[in-house]
Amino acid sequence: MVFMAGGVADAVKTDDSLYDELYDVKTEALETGNYIEVDPYPLMKAAQERGAVQKGFLREVLGLPFWHRHRAVVEGGGERLQGYCVLTFAKAEEAFRDNARLSNKIYKMTPGDEKFLGILEMDNPEHFAHRKAAQSLFIKPRAVGLWRDRWINGIVEAIVEKLKSQDRAELNMDLCARVPVHTISVAVGLRGEEALIFRKALISTLSSRGGPESQMAAAATVARMVTEQIELRRKSPGEDIISWLLAAEVDIPGEGSRHLTDGEIITFCRLLLLAGGGTTWRQMGILLFALLDQRDRWEAVRADRKLLEPAIQESMRWNPNNPMFSRLAVEDTEIGGVAIPKGSVVDICLASANRDPSRWDNPDEFDLFRKMQPHIGFGMGAHMCMGRNVAESEMFVALDALMNEFPNMRIDPDQPAPFLTGGLEQRGISSMHVLLK
Repeated sequence: MVFMAGGVADAVKTDDSLYDELYDVKTEALETGNYIEVDPYPLMKAAQERGAVQKGFLREVLGLPFWHRHRAVVEGGGERLQGYCVLTFAKAEEAFRDNARLSNKIYKMTPGDEKFLGILEMDNPEHFAHRKAAQSLFIKPRAVGLWRDRWINGIVEAIVEKLKSQDRAELNMDLCARVPVHTISVAVGLRGEEALIFRKALISTLSSRGGPESQMAAAATVARMVTEQIELRRKSPGEDIISWLLAAEVDIPGEGSRHLTDGEIITFCRLLLLAGGGTTWRQMGILLFALLDQRDRWEAVRADRKLLEPAIQESMRWNPNNPMFSRLAVEDTEIGGVAIPKGSVVDICLASANRDPSRWDNPDEFDLFRKMQPHIGFGMGAHMCMGRNVAESEMFVALDALMNEFPNMRIDPDQPAPFLTGGLEQRGISSMHVLLK
């Protein structure tokens, strides 16, 4: 199957009210129920000074109203599971790498055996086998080759071409939201408004606001749209995610090698479209905020594009858009000398770990020139974000194009100033109003 560049251009140029509905960080947090009013970083810093690992869920330790993204935290009878949180880099790394005792089963979101988010809910060896089946599509050579050449470059070019006719823009909606959602959607085979319809349905499956019937209807829409693409790719395979998954084989020890089922492909695409259309959107906004909030940073990167990659990595360290992840202790264990009983939930705070003063000097500062060393903004270990190379390519191409076309771009002083907002589970910018010329 051949993707037509014109179709991509038409899709990203479309003005659609769904962007306003789906790409507002504060609204997303409010609807989810996890919005926080305060800057969490001073709270994290104070908590980190009290101990690397502490008893209590992260929100409890920070003194914030209780909320948890995982339904398993509160059992059917209303009894809350026991919680612990990890706040330093070394102990977060230890927790991420302990796949034997700290399990991703906490991500189980639906009853029965169905996995809603695929590999995110799996442990080894099942996780390794399923990840291996798709991993090669996301390795760095493909992210800077196939993904850029086939999808990302054309999408960014179309967006920037539209912006050239304007004096002002709101880049959270006009750029940050559009690049990732259309990249991942067109790579699956969705076009134009289909991408936003799919994302709306996908988010609705995670929201309890409309009740069970609304969630079931949304899940049916998601399954139908992916199934239609699967049927098309069986008849006419091409260079796209679904064709790749149809050809892939999964080899789980004791089960033998086999092709992925349609249900497994639907689940994988559900995860890709949820994460790929969301996390990069928020991180790209954070990166733009960091560079434009202090003009000398923008000028430094514009003058020396070798700084663009360090800027992307520093944004992930400084303000990761997913500040925390959780694990379920399936055995008694300990982290940092603190006993973690079986059945407890461990909140791993990436945001706090990435500002550990024992690892980084002046960790609260965004520093383009700091010594590069690994952070955990994309996670770590077996469950490190599989799409990180694609996300980095999207941010690189988009920022590089903006600097080429709009060297004098700056925050619009006549519009509300951007600020960071959201919950402890997702962070992003409020808006990004800029003068382009």
